Amino acid sequence: MLREKIRRFLVYASAILTVLVGALLLLPILRANSGPDSTASSEMFRTKCAMCHGQDGAGSAVGRSMNVPDLRSPVVQKLPDAELAQAISNGKGGMPSFKGSLSEDQIQALVTHIRSLHHKK
Repeated sequence: MLREKIRRFLVYASAILTVLVGALLLLPILRANSGPDSTASSEMFRTKCAMCHGQDGAGSAVGRSMNVPDLRSPVVQKLPDAELAQAISNGKGGMPSFKGSLSEDQIQALVTHIRSLHHKK
């Protein structure tokens, strides 16, 4: 009876330990594959977009004079990711195309950054 309890305890303890070790080993891999971090995305937005869209997405003086949309607005935030990515990639209105200077991952990171701007309104 005692021997069976010890055996069961060791099986459960081994399973839990295996899961914990596996999680610790996978965590760095998952982080490495998560794409550009928010700091890099924020910097990319600052250098590529903020001149017209403003650092907070509301629009700079230059951008407002060209009627750029507030990226924090519900109208922009409701757009599908694919549509935002297409606008960044191909340009729209007076906005230039960035497909020649940004990778698809960088464009997606900018879309993610734009999504985060509605929290800053």
